[in-house]
This record gives sequence, C-alpha cells and structure tokens, in this order.
Amino acid sequence: MTELTKNFTAVHAGPLESLLDHEFRGLKGKYFIGKELGLTGCEASINRLPAGKGMPFVHAHTKNEELYIVLRGSGTFFVDNEEFPVREGSLVRVAPQGGRAWKAGDEDLYFICVQAEAESLTQATLEDGFRIPTAKASWMAE
Repeated sequence: MTELTKNFTAVHAGPLESLLDHEFRGLKGKYFIGKELGLTGCEASINRLPAGKGMPFVHAHTKNEELYIVLRGSGTFFVDNEEFPVREGSLVRVAPQGGRAWKAGDEDLYFICVQAEAESLTQATLEDGFRIPTAKASWMAE
C-alpha cells in the first residue's frame, strides 16, 4: 500500500523473507524501490540472495557509485578482482568503475543497495538540515 502526500511517500515492502517474490531481469530477490517511492536523487533496492547463490556476472556503472548495507546474513563481495567477507552491519561503497559481484554464504544475504551519481553530493545533513520550531510530533514534550 502506498500513501502519497505532498512531501513524502510511504510504502510497506513486507517482511524481508518475502523479497524472493520480487524479480528484476531474471534476478529473484531484487526489489527496486525508486520509482515506487518517487525518488529523485538516488535509486535504491532491497535484496535477498539465497544461501550459496551468487551474482551471475560482474558489473560496473558509468556514473553511479553504490552503497551496500548488509542487514542480515553473510557472504563474499568481489570488487576489482579482490574478494572480502561481509556480514550483518557491513557497509561497502563501490565507485562507478569498480567491477562488482557478491555471493551469499551459508545463510541468505539481505542487503540494501543505494546508488547515486558519483561526486554529486554538494551538502550533507549538517549543512542542509534545519529545525522547524513550530512542528511537534506526538512524542515530543511541549
């Protein structure tokens, strides 16, 4: 169910275990969420790779760097002919030109992948964010 309002889009993707119901170009367990959420500055996907399975090819990008956030499980990442282990809590950034692939270990590998154009970030939260003193959520003291 998608709830649209003026300044946000909220979607419930369902439990992580249901990610194998999604498919992208023959890859089961890959759920791109950018279009559904109306993202305008990045693309993102939620992923589940079954135990022992791996990406069937190495790929790179022309413009986008990627950030991988491992949520659950463990596996092996391959970037530019180098392999290294990943597990819950691992964070991996890959530059556009980096040739990448990954494989799940003995258990399913769950991760989020966020991609955005490399060198496009002009400010971060501290420079961009500001407080709205007149707005209060229900849990905030008066």
